[in-house]
Amino acid sequence: MTVERKPAVLRLAEWVVDLSASDIPLPVRRCIRRCVIDTVGVAIAGSSTRVAQLACRVASDGGSNQFHAKAFGVPGRFAAKTAAFVNGAAAHALDFDDNCYAGFVHGSAVIVPAGFAVAQDLDASGADLITALVAGAECEYAIGAASKNVLYDQGWWTTGVLGPIGACAAVCRLLKLTVDQTASALGLAIVGAGGMKACFGSDGKALMAGRASESGVVCALLAAEGARGPQNAIEGPNGFISLFNGGEFDHSFLDALGSAWFLQVPGIDIKRIPVCLSSHAAADAVLELVATHAIALHDIDRIICDVPPIVCKNLAYDRPMSVQQAQFSLPYAIATLLHFGGFGLQHLDLALIQSDLLLGLMSRVSMHTGPMWNEPGLRTTAPEGASVAIHLRDGQVFKAFKATAVGCAADPLTEGQLDGKFLACTTPVMGDGPAHDLLTRLGTIDSGISARSLL
Repeated sequence: MTVERKPAVLRLAEWVVDLSASDIPLPVRRCIRRCVIDTVGVAIAGSSTRVAQLACRVASDGGSNQFHAKAFGVPGRFAAKTAAFVNGAAAHALDFDDNCYAGFVHGSAVIVPAGFAVAQDLDASGADLITALVAGAECEYAIGAASKNVLYDQGWWTTGVLGPIGACAAVCRLLKLTVDQTASALGLAIVGAGGMKACFGSDGKALMAGRASESGVVCALLAAEGARGPQNAIEGPNGFISLFNGGEFDHSFLDALGSAWFLQVPGIDIKRIPVCLSSHAAADAVLELVATHAIALHDIDRIICDVPPIVCKNLAYDRPMSVQQAQFSLPYAIATLLHFGGFGLQHLDLALIQSDLLLGLMSRVSMHTGPMWNEPGLRTTAPEGASVAIHLRDGQVFKAFKATAVGCAADPLTEGQLDGKFLACTTPVMGDGPAHDLLTRLGTIDSGISARSLL
């Protein structure tokens, strides 16, 4: 006898409403606090980019005294939905924000701006914000895991498709909506979601992250006013499973909500360099080989990177012509790290990208997908891994394999590294003293501190 399941939207809504702060293990709350610190930091750095400033100019309600939500790194106050848009765009502008393999999705850049904006609007406590962000993240990652990466492999940009779900769930929790209202909000968020990987290498990527965050806020606010959304948005004949995911969906990941935590497994990957995460494992392997064998750059004949198909698809620019393209270029990431010994925000520079200095090194880097990636399970254990071979001019060859990069959940940044990244992102925008003060306040976010006072 087949047991009929409740609609997935309703199951998510019940979980969001029933979740209590005490249900969330302390390591999970610490994880989301790290996500907040990282996201606010990269958003403040991103606030000075051209694309973030475009978003801010379009947000014409800034500066009004009737609003409470602030934008990261820029003056003025905004309506909650507008702050979510501005901050979501800024958080993703530098492609320096976190990632989760439950859906291959940039989660925090969408969820944190939405939660922050509404928490400031309501003057909620930092602890309530943390609980809401956990609710949003777990809902989004549950759907992402259940999708089994089908939509991502088909060319959908999961941040645009799944982001409104996480943002909406977090806001519903903050607004204390009922199960029925939350289900309606999530239904609205899902049926209105979208995003194509055609945005990669353009302003569209950051702007669509902002729009996903804004959408989550708007859908929750609409439901709070009485708007009704479809409960069959996931399973319906014209719903998520059918249209986005080729008919595939593993409901067991929704069943696991509250007993297993996606923030812990697969966990959150926090970037140490501001380029697509697909570059990181290969770059780490190259640096490891160069350091171990004391390889001089002039002795390198070529560097060959054997990577999964998804890495080849993501890193589409062998010879980037813009900063955004450079962030999706494995040759640029490796050449920059080899020449400078590191990769910071200062290296996202068009003159540097087009310089003879790096073009020569970039020409020695190539990438392909070999038969090793057909081995069962390897793409799961090393989703963006790399097998690297450095060929020297004298015929020597040195090889290394990296399953995951430094900063990934399996090899996380230390607290000191995370703080250092935050200060490197924020100090140029805010100044040293204010940056340290903000870091201290964010470190106490899981408390009774007012969300308005955090910024």
